[in-house]
Order: sequence, then structure tokens, then C-alpha cells
Amino acid sequence: MPKGSILVVDDETEIREGLGLLLESEGYGVVCAETGGAGLARLEERPFDLILLDVSLPDRNGLDLLKDLRLRDPYLPIVLITAYGSIEMARTAFKSGVQDYITKPWSNDELLAQVAQAVEGRRLREENVQLKRALKQRYNFPNIIGKSEKILALLDLVAQIAPSRSTVLIAGESGTGKELIAKAIHSASTRADKAFVPVNTGSIPVDLLESQLFGHVKGAFTSAIASKKGLFEVADQGTIFFDEISTISPETQAKLLRVIQEREFMRLGGTETIKVDVRILAASNVDLLSLVRDGRFREDLYHRLNVIAVHLPPLRERKEDIPLLSEHFLSRFCEENARPTARFTQAAMKLMMDYDWPGNVRELENVVERAVVLSTQESISPELLPESVRTREIVGGVRLQLSSVLPPLPGETGARNGADSSKPSLFQIMEEVERRIIADMLERTGWNQTEA
Repeated sequence: MPKGSILVVDDETEIREGLGLLLESEGYGVVCAETGGAGLARLEERPFDLILLDVSLPDRNGLDLLKDLRLRDPYLPIVLITAYGSIEMARTAFKSGVQDYITKPWSNDELLAQVAQAVEGRRLREENVQLKRALKQRYNFPNIIGKSEKILALLDLVAQIAPSRSTVLIAGESGTGKELIAKAIHSASTRADKAFVPVNTGSIPVDLLESQLFGHVKGAFTSAIASKKGLFEVADQGTIFFDEISTISPETQAKLLRVIQEREFMRLGGTETIKVDVRILAASNVDLLSLVRDGRFREDLYHRLNVIAVHLPPLRERKEDIPLLSEHFLSRFCEENARPTARFTQAAMKLMMDYDWPGNVRELENVVERAVVLSTQESISPELLPESVRTREIVGGVRLQLSSVLPPLPGETGARNGADSSKPSLFQIMEEVERRIIADMLERTGWNQTEA
């Protein structure tokens, strides 16, 4: 089975035949067309994973042809073939919505790298769509993205526990998606048509939290000019979700324990007992059991909350999900910002795969949003990633800043640290990376080549 199907549109026979032989030798299926009209006809006949399009065609300009190609397949990656490589050409190409451009004569290695990147981007987008469809059919959790064993096991568990009324304790680092899992549990439960009430206990002052949870009667305190329902009443028949449950005070812990045990409470300042039917979900990014041992969290409340334990893996433990998550966020932010559909370059995706993401999925989401906002073209390349992602920790303690070999960000003047402002190839970047690593190690060992 071919690695991908590629349409080559070029009026020069030597170019078409040369590209055909090169790409077929790498395992791609190739179809050729010598005019823009013929290219459109081929696209009508069958789908392709990539188009290599000459700028100058006998019947029409390649840049004009782009519009018609996009109408037939808005997400199809297109790489322009041009005899004139310049900054202005690059700008024009990217504004026209192409994946990249190559100049005649080209390096076969660089061309194959661009082709592989474009075809992989196409594959990722299609895989994302298929995965969402499959997950929706199996679980109906459209906002949870992933194909790793840990995520699929997590979704199986969520689907299993959702119909019950048992309390659930969701544990995981910040940014792993604890509230998203809580919403998934609620949406798959028999309470799905009732309220889902999230409560971030860490963001509510201690002296206000009880009033927020249980409500109050008129005159319960100075500013209580009228009676007010609490969030437990709002969530009646539905689900209440406590995020950062570890932050609640000992007094509130005692009252929460009573609600779990008795399904009843009294408003602040009131004497009437109010009964509720609420499912309680809680989440924590710290080890509650260690707080229990330290005497900072009630053991009986911990056991009441921990009837069913759900652990969310950090992103660094499910790195195979990074491309799918990145593609999901990229599509979303391009749409929200009215930007053309963008794609990650191979170099950018490699940096993202190598990074450990201490802020987990939330950090990845923010990084992708930043890249979309800063981008002036359809390729998300390394220079659009924050320095924390671009800076690599190398074995032996060497820290290498890739920003020193990359072109400037949009809006910056000049190149960074003397780098050429023209578009460097991936191979030029990696050659410079290797040179700097070797130089750093030699300097550390007093230029002792054997020790280095």
C-alpha cells in the first residue's frame, strides 16, 4: 500500500518524470498532469494526500488555480514548485494557503522531507476525524481526544462508572483535564439532563465557601439581605463537582461529610433541613492520602469521596496522543481566529513530542493557541513555539536554544542572534544544532576530544 497519493501538476516533462520516479522510489503513489485544467480533472476523479503544483502553467497561473483546488478539498496540502525562491515568494505562497514551496533545482532530501511532513499532516487530520467519530460511537465523549492505551482504559472506566450514583475522586496533575472527565461522567449518567455544577473550592474565600455551597437565610450575616439557595440546591437531581477539594477547611469538610452521608443540610442561619439528591464528584492535584496522614484532611471524608478512584495520566506518559491533541487544538483555534487551516512542520512536532509538558494538556492547548495567533502562514514551525519548548535539555547537561538558529518571529526585526532571516531548511537547522552540541561538549572538557 502506498505511503500516500500525490498529484504532480507541472508542464515540464522532465520535472514530472523526475518527481514521479523519486516519489515512487520512496513508496508514494504518483499521478501527473501537465496543465491546471488536467490537474483539476484528476482531483475530480480521486482524492489525493498532497499536490505538488508548478506556479507557471500554460493555461493558468498556479496561484490562481489554488482557489479552485481549495473549493474541491479545503484541507488538501499543496506545495508550490517555483523557479524563484525569495522572501516575497514565500509570503505570497503562504498567504495563498499553501503548505510550503520548493525552488528549482531542489535538494531531493529536502523535497522528500517536505512531502513526508505534508502527507503526515494530512494523515493526522483524517485520523483525528476518524478517532472522534469512533470515540463518539463508543463512548459519546467528543471532547476527549486520544488513542493511547491509558486514555482508552480511562474512557472504559468512565463509561462503566457513569450510570451509578457513587462518589468519584479524580486525581491528576494540573492541566490533565479533571473537569473534562467529570463532565464526561455526568453526560453519560442518568442525570445528564440535569445540572452539572462545578465548584473550584480553591478560588472561593474560606468565609464565603459555606454560603456558596449551602446557601443562607435572610439575616444570617450582615450582608444577607435576602435568602439564597446554595449550589447543592442548584445541583439537586444533578451532579456537583468539587475541584481542588484539598483546599476546603476542616469545618467545611465536616459539613460536606454530613451531606454525603445523610443527603441533607441546613442553610447558614437556618433551622430547616433541606434534602437533596446530588451526585458528588471531586478532584485533587495533590495526594489526599498524604494530607490525611498529616492530619490536614479528614480520613472519613477521604474514604467517602474515594469510593471510585480515577487517575488521569500526565501528558508525558501518553505522548502518542500529542499529535492528535495538537491537531485538534490547531483546527479549533484556526476556526475561532478565522485563520486558514494550518499544519505543524516536522521540526515543530518533534520539539513538541520531545517536550515533557509540565502543564499537561492545558499547556499544550495554550502553546497551540499562541502559535495560531502569531502565525502569518499555514505552517506552524519551531519559531512559533515558546522558548520553553524550543529549548532542549541534552544528555550531559547541555542546554541548547534552538531560537539561536531560527528566523525571527512575526513582528521581530532582524534575525535572532545573527541567524539569517531567510528561510532555513530543517537540515541546516539540525546541522547547526549538532555543531553547537559538539562545541559545547569540547568546551566543557577543555577541548579533549576523547573525553568529549
